[in-house]
Amino acid sequence: MTTPANAPWLVVGLGNPGPEYAMNRHNVGFMVADLLASRIGGKFKRAGKAQAQVVEGRIGPPGPANRRVILAKPMSYMNLSGGPVNALRDFYKVPVANIVAVHDELDIDYGTLRLKLGGGDNGHNGLKSMTKAMGADYHRVRFGIGRPPGRMQVADFVLKDFSSTERKELDYFVDRAADAVECLVIEGLERAQSSYNS
Repeated sequence: MTTPANAPWLVVGLGNPGPEYAMNRHNVGFMVADLLASRIGGKFKRAGKAQAQVVEGRIGPPGPANRRVILAKPMSYMNLSGGPVNALRDFYKVPVANIVAVHDELDIDYGTLRLKLGGGDNGHNGLKSMTKAMGADYHRVRFGIGRPPGRMQVADFVLKDFSSTERKELDYFVDRAADAVECLVIEGLERAQSSYNS
């Protein structure tokens, strides 16, 4: 099924709501969504009945490459992200192929990006919930956070803040991830992969 050229895009930053989680590794999706919102000059606000905050706007140059985009941060916890995302998909009439999940990825080195369409959830509870709600055929922008050191449990690692060393480069990597999302939406997956998959 082909997607209409003028269909909106839904870019979902995955994370947990609340100030105590704000700088966690698991919340890097929220960080990228916040930066994209500031780029289009929008502020997140509650989205009707959906358990999410959204910003609506456009990205891309004027003309045919300009895209309508809805940026979203589910306000459920990470493992319940699918419900709010699906509600937004229905409300804004977004094809699943025009949904982008931005999330932390354990199996990639810190700061490395990988973009793909579809695939498994690799144990990521936010993706697991989204896939259960609407199938797996959405885009992912995977932001590497690396593996936990020593014997630290994965759950403890992802719910810890980025280390002071990591924070020195975090703004740069978040900026690059936001660039990758824009490239994906405006120019398509192949171009975004060749430019940002490292």
